[in-house]
Amino acid sequence: MKKIFLFTSLFLIFACEKPDSKPNFLFIVVDDLGYYDLSVMGSSFYETPNIDRIAEEGALFKQGYANASVCSPSRASLLTGFYPTIHGITDWIGAKSGIDWRSNGRETKLLPSSYVNHLPFEMITLPEVFLSNNYKTFFAGKWHLGSKEEKSLPTDHGFEINKGGYFAGGPYSGGFFSPFNNPFLVDKHEEKGIPLSVKLALETADFIKENKENPFFAYLSFYAVHAPIQTSRDKWEKYREKAENQGILEEGFFMEKRLPMRIKQDNPVYAGLIEQTDDAVGVVLRTLDELNLDKNTIVVFVSDNGGVSSGDDFSTSNLPLRGGKGYQWEAGTKTPFFMKIPHLDIHGRKIDTPVMGADLFPTLLELAGIENPIKVDGKSLVPLLKGESFNKRPIFWHYPHYGNQGGDPSAAIRLGNWKLIKYFEDGRNELYDLKNDIGEKFDVLNSYPKIAAKLNKTLEEWLISTNAKIPDVDPIYNKEKETTWLNLHKIKIKEKVEKRRKDELKLDYKPNIDWWGSSIE
Repeated sequence: MKKIFLFTSLFLIFACEKPDSKPNFLFIVVDDLGYYDLSVMGSSFYETPNIDRIAEEGALFKQGYANASVCSPSRASLLTGFYPTIHGITDWIGAKSGIDWRSNGRETKLLPSSYVNHLPFEMITLPEVFLSNNYKTFFAGKWHLGSKEEKSLPTDHGFEINKGGYFAGGPYSGGFFSPFNNPFLVDKHEEKGIPLSVKLALETADFIKENKENPFFAYLSFYAVHAPIQTSRDKWEKYREKAENQGILEEGFFMEKRLPMRIKQDNPVYAGLIEQTDDAVGVVLRTLDELNLDKNTIVVFVSDNGGVSSGDDFSTSNLPLRGGKGYQWEAGTKTPFFMKIPHLDIHGRKIDTPVMGADLFPTLLELAGIENPIKVDGKSLVPLLKGESFNKRPIFWHYPHYGNQGGDPSAAIRLGNWKLIKYFEDGRNELYDLKNDIGEKFDVLNSYPKIAAKLNKTLEEWLISTNAKIPDVDPIYNKEKETTWLNLHKIKIKEKVEKRRKDELKLDYKPNIDWWGSSIE
């Protein structure tokens, strides 16, 4: 594996100069968790007291963004500090591109761009920096930064221990209950029926206990709440009753351009899965408390992209934000984003400055007192956390693909309260004033042409400077065929998701004989 060994030597030198009382780090990533999918973020349906605690005892970034609207590129940015255009992973690994895209039968105008199918071995990652500075490093859960062809695992990128991470993007082999059939998780007999999120939390807790005398960097990356969603009978019953008490809508979806989009948070299966994930977070937080490590452990909590309101299992509603996972609008990239830092007085702070996942790379290194060996796209948030000046800067997105959830190939820029979206199908732009229109309902491009022109110029320059790939027009594209396919598809999928929603809310709902392995009957 290629690495820049000079940097490694420098890390060790810096490590020797630092005091022994280094802070520990617990970095928590939830998969596909929407901006409003937590009670602390405003949900009246989901219940998340343990996750809420992180926000309440730390800082809540109201304008926290993932670096992509789908998982693999966002996760690569968290670990490297760079935009997807730099590390090259611009879509979820496994997605089809180029002429292979045609096999999906979507009849689209563009052929999605090619992308890197593994985390580049030559790039320095956050765990590698911590490892080189005498931290114990640990990974649990979803990795999805390699492919079957490229054996890129957490242990190839700075993690000493890997529990459950490989190329798969979801718990497809065994589901959310033991036995998990995961090649990097041991299914213990006494854990039969245990939720996957709790299993990963217990593995993380064991690592913390074993390394309580050492500085550690623990990365807990849940497979939840990714599709296919599953929960236990008791949690489904709890949230089915709650949905009924809040009032069940006759129709639960409205149509977007390609797919239905969920109107209300009323999915009892998804709510149960969220609560199981919250239970798991509680396991790790209590371990820190019991070992008296909570006073020296910095906790980060983020989602890798927005919630799934359209596509996959159509699990949640992101309203009043527009869109969701895979979309170019706010709900695709805006996520819960919390930091709990015991040695900083940030208890209960709410920060309104836009920040992004790549910012966490330099931020955590600064908090650890470790010299950052490389210049990254992310910017340290420590001055912002301390209430010091933090210059306004643009944030960029680039997704030259069609999202499985219905989004369009596009690029975007946010600067201050303004957001401009560039569409690759026809070259048009949209401009939104996010201060007055968080739902992106009103395109004000014609009202503010100078602002639009300035943002477009900055975005274009960024795309060129980072060698961003632009999707090509499919030479066999046929507009009539696309319209015919789309009209039929929308009717079928709307009927399908409406039926599934109603089934999940029926009193006699039973997904299978043992509720996905959560109980033995």
